[in-house]
Amino acid sequence: MNAKRSGPPVWLMGLSNAAVGFSNGIFTFLLPQLLAAEHVAESKIAAITALAISPNFWAFVFSPILDVRFSRRWYATVLAGSSAILTTVAILNLHHLVALEIAILLASSAIALSGAALGGWLSNITEQRDKNALSKWMNIALICGTGVAAMFGGEFIRQLPIAPAAIVLGVIVFLPTMIFPFMPAPGPDRRLASESFAQFNREVLALVRRHEVVIVLFLFLSPCSSFALTNLLGGLGGDFHASGRVLSLAGGVGAFVPGILGCTLFPIIAKRLPLRPFYFVNGIVGSLFTLSLLVLPHAPWTFMLAVVGEYLFQAVAFSVQIGIVFEAIGRDNPLAATTFSFLIAATNVPMICMMVADGRAYSVAGVAGTFAFDAMIGIATCLLAAILLARFDSTGFSSGVPDSRPTAAMQEEN
Repeated sequence: MNAKRSGPPVWLMGLSNAAVGFSNGIFTFLLPQLLAAEHVAESKIAAITALAISPNFWAFVFSPILDVRFSRRWYATVLAGSSAILTTVAILNLHHLVALEIAILLASSAIALSGAALGGWLSNITEQRDKNALSKWMNIALICGTGVAAMFGGEFIRQLPIAPAAIVLGVIVFLPTMIFPFMPAPGPDRRLASESFAQFNREVLALVRRHEVVIVLFLFLSPCSSFALTNLLGGLGGDFHASGRVLSLAGGVGAFVPGILGCTLFPIIAKRLPLRPFYFVNGIVGSLFTLSLLVLPHAPWTFMLAVVGEYLFQAVAFSVQIGIVFEAIGRDNPLAATTFSFLIAATNVPMICMMVADGRAYSVAGVAGTFAFDAMIGIATCLLAAILLARFDSTGFSSGVPDSRPTAAMQEEN
């Protein structure tokens, strides 16, 4: 118990998640700008961006490795370093899209697994009463890290030759790991990886049989609060006549300020509103905001407003999602990193699908078509999910989160 209470404060441990945020900002906001400057088609940019975040969906199949052999600190550090190097390689290949796509895929896979190792690690060293605070600070790190990378990444590219700029961006991705040595790091599980995979498979099968978890997965898999537009706006600045400097400012301030605000509001509102209704309300209100952008002129200030608003609603959605995930993990979970990765993967499915669909909508009807399509899908799925889930509601899910008690399979393993 003393080990759990030692080490940095919760807010500092949560900020170590900034490595994922920096990577996200480079691949979802800065990279679309760079590709648009190279006159790459928006549908192709959307596809490349979707490829960049796709490991958030499928990389969880490798996550059982994170729970064995070495400590989660070791995995989080080494994988973050690998992602930093591959990020540099990707930026150096803007004129070679195949090489860029390979580097992006590998870099994004590494940072996704690093984040999974960190999530499982933090879940096991944080007291239950501090979990909502941890969720808040992890999301602040994610959203604000995205903003910092979007703002300063553009400046580095404009002010420095491409090679030094790429190296600096890689170093930024690795920088948050400097917090890791000061955090408690329980020793690794001495089982073989094959045993971890076997237990993971049993746990997944046990999870999908539980009524509460089926509801949560349905909630996460629906695009009712995905706000995928945040990953495409970096390539749409030209439609709003925004200069490169305005794009960087919008991506920085637009992510940083609403990121802090949205993540700070989460624990306050969560005390008064169950997480599931909170999730639906946020999705509907955010989609209405997206629709309101259709009546505004295509001007730089409209672009800034769009970025700020979309990031605000996405920050709140991410906080709700991670709050639910931490509830599902519970305490002293030997497969905490695996469970974290599996549940977070579900939240990325609608994100990837909506990015591709929004890119196609742009090809058909421009930026107005993208905004209208994204908003209408968000509102429709929120209403449909709310109606369907209301019919299957139960007292065990009254708080909007699944029962976090360990399953029989895990009790046997313990």
